[in-house]
Amino acid sequence: MTTDTLPHWDVASIFPSLASREFAAAHEAMTASMTRLRALYDERGIRACPPHPPTPDELAALDEILAATNGLMVEARTLSAYLHTFVTTDARNDDATRLRSQLQAEQAGMDSLVARLDSWVASLGAAELIVGSAVAADHAYPLQRAEALASHRLPEGEEDLLAALSLTGGKAWARLHADVTSRLQADVRRADGTIDRMPVTMARGLATHPDAQVRQAAFEGELAAWVEAAVPLAAAINSIKGEANTVNDRRGWADPLDPALFLNGVDRPTLAAMQSAARATFPDFRRYLRAKASVLGHRGGLPWWDLLAPTGDRGGAVDWNMATNAVEQVFGAYSPSLAALARRAIDEQWIDAEPRDGKVGGAFCLGVQDDVSRVLLNFDGSWDSTQTLAHELGHAYHNTTLSQRTPLQRQTPMALAETASIFCETLMTARSLDGAEGAERLARLDVDLSGSCQVVVDIDSRFRFETALFAARRQGTVGVADLCAMMTEAQAATYGDGLDPATYHPYMWAVKPHYYSYAYYNWPYTFGLLFGIGLYARYESDPERFRAGYDDLLSATGLASAAELAARFDIDIRSEGFWAESLAVIQRRIDDYVTLAGA
Repeated sequence: MTTDTLPHWDVASIFPSLASREFAAAHEAMTASMTRLRALYDERGIRACPPHPPTPDELAALDEILAATNGLMVEARTLSAYLHTFVTTDARNDDATRLRSQLQAEQAGMDSLVARLDSWVASLGAAELIVGSAVAADHAYPLQRAEALASHRLPEGEEDLLAALSLTGGKAWARLHADVTSRLQADVRRADGTIDRMPVTMARGLATHPDAQVRQAAFEGELAAWVEAAVPLAAAINSIKGEANTVNDRRGWADPLDPALFLNGVDRPTLAAMQSAARATFPDFRRYLRAKASVLGHRGGLPWWDLLAPTGDRGGAVDWNMATNAVEQVFGAYSPSLAALARRAIDEQWIDAEPRDGKVGGAFCLGVQDDVSRVLLNFDGSWDSTQTLAHELGHAYHNTTLSQRTPLQRQTPMALAETASIFCETLMTARSLDGAEGAERLARLDVDLSGSCQVVVDIDSRFRFETALFAARRQGTVGVADLCAMMTEAQAATYGDGLDPATYHPYMWAVKPHYYSYAYYNWPYTFGLLFGIGLYARYESDPERFRAGYDDLLSATGLASAAELAARFDIDIRSEGFWAESLAVIQRRIDDYVTLAGA
């Protein structure tokens, strides 16, 4: 596979260019809509007021306000997504960076308007509004959440100030992380002593290289690169977490986890049940890691640089056509509509797959407008990357099911946003293991288990690290050495003797962009994996019933809590037993792997 065969996404179908009249006109229209919306909020008195039952005039005002707010959110979504496609694929595009900063400043006013709407809804009572208005009834769950959130809102003037300051505060520090990491270079030493200089994202991609020496050299080069960038990134993470502590305290949250749980529609008993079940399986994951170490010729724990190493023949290198064909075939076996989505994404050039300088690492799916998405990958020619393609196309399929919802109705919490993506990955895994035996089965199990290990074990280390960081940040600024120490302590608590402790990754706090955006961003991936496996079990037991309800479930992820939606498939997410059942699927695969490895 050569990188020049990998696709870049087409964004000219959204707007011809950043300098086009079409983009300028859409931008101007959005700013005008923002001005009109603020005037409408003022005219209709949308702000905190003495509690009272809604009048007929206020019910009419709500209908008008919801329509106008949704309309502005549609306009803003397309503009934001369009600019995001530029800044994530070319960190040196100064025009896109400038325009995105300008757009963020213009949209900051939306945060204060939403805060006003929350307070107004709480003053009138969500239940009374829902009974009195058909439009409100269609937005029942968003209005109920608005009422609950109102108790954590600051006075209107302070919300306005906070929205304005966030542009030069947390959001600016997050941009710094993206700018630094997308330009960061790593020196990877070849066996002959020569040096390959490459983006750090490409060096991290070498973690799946078949040559152990290359993997180790890439890991060492990557670590050296993070050392060079550590000081500004430490400043960024300290500022973001310090701001979060201050804002959460002022808003009356018990701790930084509380707002993350609220935003995800998940309660503490659910999180506790999931984490308890997951942590009970850590000894099994360590068995897997030690067995993999044995397969790769190591004694004791697995070195970090071999976490994603291929074990055995994974079918050789996977070129782009092989990857897309595999995804289409597996999707087609589930449903024609899912396969059609994959083909559409390829034909309409939704996907940017080439790793390159200036492009951010990782992968994501970005809703653009209506049922149209864009998918970013850093495809490295491995089965792991093929799984990632399936995962992100799952998000794109989810976007199609949400396309008929209003923006306020489609605000899917992170925990449920992973439902379709993990389900698609699970389809791929089940197909890859079907009929595979011996070394081929060992290799395919390893692809699945290395991913599950990241989502169950590594993400728990991230949760522990972030908890420790929030607590430490209350005492003052946390230096680079302490950040690294907290990171390795979290890894020791989760990976244990499954990994060689001398090779823990102390700079993972610098690697993951999630620490620089939303607090406690990662645990929903664990939720998504285990919930997806649980859904797949329902699919296997009754495929037709599952297919009949699955798209409706996806289209409703912004309309009810996680517990309420799960109950549609007779799933109790507050029960540790449900999570244990999903984890038992992974544990059986670990047993299979260890037996095949002869460890």
